[in-house]
Amino acid sequence: MKKNDLQFYDLSADIWWQSDAKIYALYYLNQPRFDFFDRYVPSWQGLRVLDIGCGGGFSCEFMARRGAIASGVDQSAKCIKQAQEHAAISKLPIEYQHGFAENLPYQANSFDIVVCVDVLEHVADLRKTISEISRVLQPNGLFLFDTINRTVKSQFVMIWLLENILREIPCGIHDWKKFIKPEELTNLLHNHNFASIEINGFDLFGEGLFDNILAYIHYKKTGGFKAKITNNTSLMYIGKAINSAL
Repeated sequence: MKKNDLQFYDLSADIWWQSDAKIYALYYLNQPRFDFFDRYVPSWQGLRVLDIGCGGGFSCEFMARRGAIASGVDQSAKCIKQAQEHAAISKLPIEYQHGFAENLPYQANSFDIVVCVDVLEHVADLRKTISEISRVLQPNGLFLFDTINRTVKSQFVMIWLLENILREIPCGIHDWKKFIKPEELTNLLHNHNFASIEINGFDLFGEGLFDNILAYIHYKKTGGFKAKITNNTSLMYIGKAINSAL
C-alpha cells in the first residue's frame, strides 16, 4: 500500500465544504488552533498571512474573516479551484495559488505570518520547506504550525487505529516515517534562522484509554474535537517560531 498518499485531497476537493464530509472535521480544528496562535498575534487585522497546504480554504477563510490579508498555496489544483470558488461565494478577497511547499511561488519577505497545519508530516522535503518558509517571511515574521510526533503512540493512534481499524482517516494517507520529532523540527528551525521557538502538545484525543473513548464518541456525535493545549507532545504538537534572518 502506498504511504503518504495525498490523492485523498484531490478526491475530497468537490465536497470540501460539505458539513457531512469526513474532510470537514478539519474545519473544527480552526478554533483550538487559533486559540493557541492568538497568544502570539494580538490582532490579525491587516497582516499578510500565507497558509501552506491550504486545501479548500478552511484556515484562509478563518483568518480573512479576522481581517488578515490571506493567501493560500496547495499542491492540489482541485483544492485550489474549490478554495477560489468558496472564497468568491463568501465574498472574501483571498489570493490562492497552486504550488509546492519546497518551492513557494512568492518573493522573499512577502509575509508577516506563515501558517502550516496538518502539512509538515506530508511534504516531500522538510528541510527545503522550512528554508522556503524562512525566505518568504519578513524578518521577525511568525511561523505557526502543528504536526505529528514520530512515536509508538502516534503509530498506534494515527495509523493502526484511525486508519486501519476505525477508518476515520483514509488508509495510506500518513507515513509514520515522515512524522517529525519536536527536537528534529526545533533543530531544523534553528538551522534556518528561526528563534524563540515554543512547542506544546495539541491533544485531540485525551491522555488515557477512557479519555480516548469519550473523545471518539464526542467526535462521532458532533464531528468536532475537545482539543486542549498541554505539555504532552507524544502524539501531536503545535508551536510558533520567529524568523530571525536579516
